[in-house]
Formats: sequence, C-alpha cells, structure tokens
Amino acid sequence: MSPPEMRENRPLLDTPASVGTFAQPTAGEVAEVTERTALLTKKEQHSEGHKKDAHFRNIDGRGFWILFSTIIFGNIIAFFDGTLMASAHPVITSYFHASNSASWLSTVFFLTLTVTQPLYGRVSDIIGRRKVYIFAEILFLVATVWCGVAPTMGHFIAARALCGMGAGGVTSVSSMITSDVVKIEYRGIYQSYYNMAYALGNGLGAAFGGMLCDTLGWRMAFFIQIPWIMIFLVATCIVTPDDLGPNLAKAQGKTVWQAFETFDFQGSAVVTITVTSLILGINLGGNVLSWTHPFVISCLILTIVGGFSIAPVSRRAKRPVLPLHLLAKSPNSNLMWASLFFCICLNIVLFNVPLFLQAVRQTSPTVSGMYLVVPLVGVGLTSIFTGYFIAITRHMQPQLYVGQALLVIGVIGTIFLNQHMPTWAMLLVVPWVNIGQGFYFPTTTIATLSLNTLEDQAVVVSTLGLFRCIGSILGVAVSSWILQNSLPFYLERMVKDADPAIKEKIVQAVRGSVEAIRDLDPIHKGQVITAYAKAMRITFASG
Repeated sequence: MSPPEMRENRPLLDTPASVGTFAQPTAGEVAEVTERTALLTKKEQHSEGHKKDAHFRNIDGRGFWILFSTIIFGNIIAFFDGTLMASAHPVITSYFHASNSASWLSTVFFLTLTVTQPLYGRVSDIIGRRKVYIFAEILFLVATVWCGVAPTMGHFIAARALCGMGAGGVTSVSSMITSDVVKIEYRGIYQSYYNMAYALGNGLGAAFGGMLCDTLGWRMAFFIQIPWIMIFLVATCIVTPDDLGPNLAKAQGKTVWQAFETFDFQGSAVVTITVTSLILGINLGGNVLSWTHPFVISCLILTIVGGFSIAPVSRRAKRPVLPLHLLAKSPNSNLMWASLFFCICLNIVLFNVPLFLQAVRQTSPTVSGMYLVVPLVGVGLTSIFTGYFIAITRHMQPQLYVGQALLVIGVIGTIFLNQHMPTWAMLLVVPWVNIGQGFYFPTTTIATLSLNTLEDQAVVVSTLGLFRCIGSILGVAVSSWILQNSLPFYLERMVKDADPAIKEKIVQAVRGSVEAIRDLDPIHKGQVITAYAKAMRITFASG
C-alpha cells in the first residue's frame, strides 16, 4: 500500500482500545499532520493518571478550582450580556426610534470582540495572562456602565463596541488560562464546564433580559450587571497567578518594550483594517448606504487588499498574530473555515428569532426571551455530553457530523415559522441549531488545541475565536441587510389604505419600531404582520 493510501485510510482518531493518556504534539509532529492524522497523539503515561492533580500542570488542585471557579463566574456574566441583547435589542432600538439600526447593536459588539481576539493572544504571551485579563475586565465594567447611561443611540453603539473589547478579552483569555493549566487529554472535561457557563449565562440573559426590559426598563438590565462584574474583577486580582502563559518579557529578561519588538504590529494592523472594513462594508451597503456609495466601495476595496496582504505580512513576522498554517494547511484550516460558515448560519437564526417573535408573534420581550431558554438548555446538555465523550473515547469526527446535520435541520425548520404556528411547534423547531452548536463548538475547540503545540495555544484560541466572531458578524449583518431590503418590498405590497399618506406613515412607523405594530388597527396590523412574516422567511432561508 502506498503512503498516500495509508494516510487516506487512517482513522481520524485513535480507537477506545488504544489505552493511554494523550500529550500535546511537538512542533515536529504538527509539521507532519495531514487531513487524516489523529487529532490527539498518544503518549504512554499510565502511572501519571494515578497521581494527585494529574489533570493540571503548574498548579495544585485547590488552586486550580479557585481560579477556575472565578473564570467560570466571569464567563457567565459575559455570556449573560451577549444574550441579553438578543431579547432586548427590539426594545432598545424602539426606545431610540432606530429599529433600522438594530444590527449595529450586535455588529459593533462582535466587531471589536473580533479584531481584538488575535491581539489578546499575542499580548498575553508577552506580558502574561493576568495583566491582560484584568485589563479586559476593567474595559467590560466601564462599557457596561456606559451602556446603562447612554443618552443617544450613538452613545449606546459606542458603548457596545467597548463592551465587545472587554467581553472578548474575558472569554478568550480565560480559555488561554485554562489551556495553560489543564493538560490536553483532560481538556474536554473542563470544556464542558465552559459549556455549562455558556448555557447558564445565555439562559439567564434570555430569560431575565426581556423581563428586566419589561418591568424595570432596559437600562436596569445593564446596571444590574455592575456589582457582579466588580466582584469578578476583585476575585481575579486575588486568585490569578502572575506566571501564566509564556510571559516572554520576564522569561527572556527583557523589558516590556524590548519584548514588544517582536510583536506583529503590521499583521495586527492588517487584520484589524481588513476585518473592520469587511464588516462596515457589508453592514452599511444596501442598508444605511447604497452599494455604490464611496464609503462602502472603499471598505470593500480595503477588505480585498487587506485579505491579500495578510499572507506576505505574516510570513515576515517572527511571531505572526495570524499564523498561516492555521488558515491554509489542513486539518487546522478545515476546522477554522468550517467554524466560520457554521457561525454565519447559526447567527442568522439566533439574531432573528427574537425579532420574529416580537414582530410576527407579537410576544413581549419577556416571552421572546423565554423561548430562547429551551434551546440554551439543549446546547448546555449536548455540550456537557460532548466534552465528556471526547475525554473518554478520544473520538471527535462523529460530533462534527452530527452538529452540522442538526444545524441544517434547524435552519430549514425556521423557514416554516409563521404567525399561526402553535407554541409547542415553535418550541420544537427553534432549538435544533443550538443543539447542533453543542456538538460542534466543543469538538472544534479541542481538535484545534490538540493539533498544535502548547506554546501556540493562545494564538490557536484567538484565531478560532476570530473566525467564529467573523462568522457571527457576517450572519447578523447579512441577515439584517436581507431583512431591511425585503421588508419595505413586502410592506409596500401588503399594507393597503385609500390615503397614501396614512400608508406611508404606517410603513415608516413599523420599520422604526416593532412596538408600533401593537398600536395599529386590526386590519393594518394583520397586513404588517404578514409582511414581516414573509420578510423573515426570506431572511431565515438565507441561512
């Protein structure tokens, strides 16, 4: 049998009969991986499994659990804030009479979260995880206060942008810290705790975000987070060790400025400009501005130029902020690009389901938030199962296939949502994309970590986060563009009135605020709901 044939027929993962723990691959092993190389490499260390604290490195069990509990607590807060916007954004945009700016609330959050992901990885490699982690938490705290007191839509959007920078640091650096102290063969188990935090934080945000908006006002939804973030910040300062990560400045006996001489400033600038231009161009084009507007065209040109510049800039860098082997060499590249497209489809559904519920089903923000609890319970349970399944069996390929299949089923199901569907049917249709996410996300996380050396863990985590965030942004921006362009078409066709001025007033009112639908007379209300339902169907079908 020829070598290519041997590679093609090798199992993707070792079978459960292959006993032994699994060690991080060396740099040499990473250079030789192929499409069919085992995602986890074996290393016989039977006796180590019987030692105390065998799951951890450079920390004892007690210290780990104190640190890890703080990390999980912070992630719950960050995920709460993210899901809060899913049920609150119709209320907030209606308050400012700017429903056509709805996508910006999530877009700017994910935009700043995305462009800072690679920076957090490399900067924390140089000066240590603790300093960067605390900095991100301070940003998160300041931004949350700003969201609560924002006097205008412009202020609120800017605050959400700063909040994205902080939340991105909280979630990405916490994952880097966990990779620093947990051995890769047990990472699946502790990934399940992250998944529990994801489900709990998102569940609380979905369930109580809408209720807070209905009862205490949307500003209180942000003010209520402030004391919890402060507790998280103080706990981090106390329990986080100062020697986590490579800490290159200290390890090499250099000052911080000397250590930053090897930082990939050019790569950071290129990635930031490229991603920012991409998101601004897609979000503004055909929505706020025409596709032929000079600003939109400039953004798209910068995206193309920046995209082609990433490769040569990264090749010149000693420690590139975006390593090329993660983007162009399988299986790393397959996992990265597949994650991007998975997140596009996922967020087309997740961002628009609350809007569908409030505009078409005429539910309150509280009720629309409760609809999201069932899917989040599903993603939590499947994520926990997936994490333990990987740790016990070392199998990953089945979960990838199951996650993708459930995503397809979920997207197809949302196309059939309508104003007449029974509640029980809604609860059966909506959760499938989240359940697919529960299989897919933990698997891609563990797979990419196990494919790369321990020294590259931070950049691997940040790059995977970058691709997921770009996918999330594209999902929100593209679906919002489709909705904002299809909704006027259907409103023009469906809304009927003898007086053109009244018709125009109704159209403008319901485009500016979904709450305006409730105040319409029954005839016009039914016409508007039908128009929204048709536009939402086109939007879901884009997934």
